[in-house]
Amino acid sequence: MADEFTKRFTTRLAGLTVGRGTDEGVDVDALIDYQAVAKVASLVDDATAKGARCLVGGAALPGGGHFFASTLLVNVPASARINGEEIFGPIAPLTFFDTEEEALRLANATEYGLTGYLFTTDTERASRVTDRLETGMVGLNKTTISNPAAPFGGMKHSGFGREGGSAGIHEHLETKYVARRNPRLVGAD
Repeated sequence: MADEFTKRFTTRLAGLTVGRGTDEGVDVDALIDYQAVAKVASLVDDATAKGARCLVGGAALPGGGHFFASTLLVNVPASARINGEEIFGPIAPLTFFDTEEEALRLANATEYGLTGYLFTTDTERASRVTDRLETGMVGLNKTTISNPAAPFGGMKHSGFGREGGSAGIHEHLETKYVARRNPRLVGAD
């Protein structure tokens, strides 16, 4: 499955158009600033220096602006910084695994835990893995998880608390417990 997925993903990323998000037909917009481009480039450089292969993209685009090519890295070693830092750029690092246990170990081996994604047709596996992913949110067989009625938030260094949904409202409230006696019974005992 890894080879077929990689082939299709490479084709898809190679076909994305990078440019100004306000322009027609653009798929990938600019990064926030030059420092963001430099950080993304350093993550790619670190991964490739440690043995990852870049199948598409891999560099900032010439011509001004803060554009970085959609990038696919494969065989990314566990020691690569990209596995432990938030990327905030159009980079997809692929790491392959043989067992469910190995996949969970790799997925949870980070100090961050905002969102995890799982694609499976096995409902028992879906339940097991979503329970064990150390993330505040899980996209199960989908990549878009935003929903204003659902709580948004992560685990570990990806934040405390939630926003959105009833859980988000509770983040802005303070609970007060009042123990009281019925005033009609005052002096009755």
